[in-house]
Amino acid sequence: MADLRELQLVPVKTRILTQKDDIVDSIDRYARQLVGPDDIVCVAESVVAITQGRFKRPEDMHPGLWARVLCRFLPREASLSSAYGMQAAMDEGGTVRVVLAFIAGAATKLVGKSGVFYTLAGPQASLIDDVTGTMPPFDKVMVYGPKDPDKVAEAIKSRMGCYGAAVADVNDLKRAAVLGTSAGLDPDELCRILIDNPFGNDNQQTPIVIIKNYRAAVRG
Repeated sequence: MADLRELQLVPVKTRILTQKDDIVDSIDRYARQLVGPDDIVCVAESVVAITQGRFKRPEDMHPGLWARVLCRFLPREASLSSAYGMQAAMDEGGTVRVVLAFIAGAATKLVGKSGVFYTLAGPQASLIDDVTGTMPPFDKVMVYGPKDPDKVAEAIKSRMGCYGAAVADVNDLKRAAVLGTSAGLDPDELCRILIDNPFGNDNQQTPIVIIKNYRAAVRG
C-alpha cells in the first residue's frame, strides 16, 4: 500500500477534447514533460468515452415505453431518471436485461438491499452521463462509458513509459471507481488516492491527473 504522504497529484490542463482526438496522443501532447517512470497517469472516463465517439444527442434517440416508465422510479439526480438516460442503458445492456434488473432491484430494496439494479443492468448503466452531466459542449449529449478501459490504460502506459495508467470515474461526492488499469495496479488503492476528485472536467479542463512518485511510495 502506498504512503499517501509521499504522493503528489498533478492535474494537467488540456483544451476541450472531442471525438476527433486520440486520448493517448492527447496525453502525450499535454503531459509528456510532467510524467516520470515512477508515476501513474490517470484520465477521466468521460473524456476517454468522448474521444471514442461514445455519445449521442437526445434528439437522435427514441425512448421506448419501458424507458419512459422505468425512469420515473429512479431518483431525480440519477442519470437514468430521464427517458433518454434509461434508453441509453437499454441500448447498451438490452431492454430485457434492464427491465429484469429493475424488477430484481425493486424486490431486493424491500429487504433493505440497494444497488442491485445497477449491478444487474450491465456495466454501462452506472457510467452513462445524462445531459448536463459532462463539461460543455458535451453537456448537450448523452455520454456513455468508455470501451476497453484496460486496453486504454495499457496503451497510455506503453506510450508514456510510466509506472502505470488508469481510467477513473470520480466525482465531488467522494465516489470513485477505477474502470481500467494497466497490469499490476490495485483499483481499490487508486480509488482511495483519487477520492477527493483532483480532476476538473468543467471549466478547469484538467481531465488528466498524474500521481507522482507512486513507485517510490510503494517501495517505502
